[in-house]
Amino acid sequence: MKKVMFLMAVAGMFAFAACNNTPATEETIDTPAVEEMVEEPVVDTNAVEAVVEEVAAEVAE
Repeated sequence: MKKVMFLMAVAGMFAFAACNNTPATEETIDTPAVEEMVEEPVVDTNAVEAVVEEVAAEVAE
C-alpha cells in the first residue's frame, strides 16, 4: 500500500507540474516614442495687475 501511495504522489507531482506550462505572451505597448512638448502661455502678472487696478478705479467712480 505504501508503494502505491508513493507512486500516486509522484504521478500527482508530474501531473501538476505539466499543468499550464505554456509561455506567457508578450504584451505590446503602443506608445509613441516621442511625445509632443506643449508649452503653457506665459502670463505677464504686471499686465493683469494693471487691468485689475483699472477695473477697481472704474468701480470706485
